Amino acid sequence: MATRERIVEAAAELLATGGREAVSTRAVSAAAGVQAPTIYRLFGDKQGLLDAVAGNGIAEYLHSKTVHDPDPDPVADLRRGWDLHVGFGLAHPALYALVFGEPRPGAESPAERQSAAVLAGIIRRVAEAGRLRVSEERAAHLVHSTGRGITLTLIGMAPEQRDPALSEFARESVITTITTDGPGRTEAGTGPVATAVTLRALLPELTVLTDAERGLLREWLDRVAVGGGAAPRAS
Repeated sequence: MATRERIVEAAAELLATGGREAVSTRAVSAAAGVQAPTIYRLFGDKQGLLDAVAGNGIAEYLHSKTVHDPDPDPVADLRRGWDLHVGFGLAHPALYALVFGEPRPGAESPAERQSAAVLAGIIRRVAEAGRLRVSEERAAHLVHSTGRGITLTLIGMAPEQRDPALSEFARESVITTITTDGPGRTEAGTGPVATAVTLRALLPELTVLTDAERGLLREWLDRVAVGGGAAPRAS
């Protein structure tokens, strides 16, 4: 483990100071004081090493999102999570770009999956509170994609050119789109969706139903959440 950690730390330092291109097997070997075959034996290939660097670096970020006690208002937690995400990206641009800058459909890194799981937990709390007007999956995708886009945009700007309000505008636009003002306070046309999303989040607590019944109810609720409560057209 000492050798593995030394290699990961050396690669992380090269990434932070020189970007992804600086993380070559030769450079990492020299910085960590090991032979190249050791890197391949421990990580498989360069991508395996980069995934290890990403996972090690993202752990600090995820800890900062989960170390606090949950806010009584889950939407406040969503705001805090957004700000932490953007702040982390600006503080660690090379690491952020490594984790979130190159999507790999169907082959997400462990760091991406961990980050997605934390976001899903926050979104689930919003749904359980009756504050979500779209499906959990749609809400998580919108928050993640918009937050990632804003962060990468800000990273690409010179520090003196960054508009500090840009992230706040994007954050509030997304929150307005996916949440309601409060439990039971939905706009016209969104009531069935918000109700379905809330009940969907609370399904595990409906122990009076069998697994099969909960599965069927889940299918119906998902259909309402995605379809907006509209009746299907007759063929």
